[in-house]
Amino acid sequence: MNALNSRVKVIIRCNLCGEKFILRGRKEKGKIDTGFKQCICSNDHDFEIEMNDF
Repeated sequence: MNALNSRVKVIIRCNLCGEKFILRGRKEKGKIDTGFKQCICSNDHDFEIEMNDF
C-alpha cells in the first residue's frame, strides 16, 4: 500500500444524538472514504470525526 491509498480507522460521533460509529476507510487524495452517509437519527452533516492509521 502506498501513502495515497492507505487504510484508516475512523471514529464518527453524531453531535445531535451522541451515537458513535467505528469504521474502516481509505484515505485517498486527502479525503477519507468510509461509505458513511448519515446517523440513525437522520443527521447527515453535524459530526465529530477522528482518524487513526492502521
